[in-house]
Amino acid sequence: MTTGGDAPTAATVELLGVLAYGELSAFDRLAEDARAAPTLAGRAQLSTMAAAEIGHFRLIEDHLGRSGIAVADAMAPFVALIDSYHASTAPRSWLESLVKAYLGDGLGADFYREVAGWVDPGTGDLVQRVLADTGHSAFAEREVQAACAANPAQRDRLALWGRRLLGEAVTHAQRVVAERDELAEFIVLGSGEKGGVAGLIRTVQTAHGRRMGRLGLS
Repeated sequence: MTTGGDAPTAATVELLGVLAYGELSAFDRLAEDARAAPTLAGRAQLSTMAAAEIGHFRLIEDHLGRSGIAVADAMAPFVALIDSYHASTAPRSWLESLVKAYLGDGLGADFYREVAGWVDPGTGDLVQRVLADTGHSAFAEREVQAACAANPAQRDRLALWGRRLLGEAVTHAQRVVAERDELAEFIVLGSGEKGGVAGLIRTVQTAHGRRMGRLGLS
């Protein structure tokens, strides 16, 4: 949604601000996880993904900059809440890091893909580019499935971890929407008959279940 001309609405700026800080946080997280990888191959894989995330961040920064908006200003309202989510879901192992990256990033991607059709075409195309798979999905699936096959006790622990990630993500997403009136109105108007915030959460929960299945954790 845009106002007259090419100026983005306040809701669109907020949407991109959340996305930008999510990408910046993903870079930080993947770079840190890469250093804890048990193999050089794993370290290289996550380092490559971290580089992709910072590339996505730059795309958003450039997009906002063309409208005279500083990405730091767009991100600022969401820093504390997103940092709170990551603090409450700090992984305790390499496998938990992989599951968090796979499921946590997937939860965010499902939300943004749903709302991409509610913004102007240029912003929608940008969102789709930012959410392009960096190759993490297939890598995480292989690693987690192999670990669970080698040690079945891992499966139950990681399944509990996956369910906790969903609960924390939903809680923090609801807080973001509750604190940002423009974003809440944007979701209600954009979703139409799909049920607003509650409908979005149901969509995300369903997709989360499918991802858990692909990891072998359902």
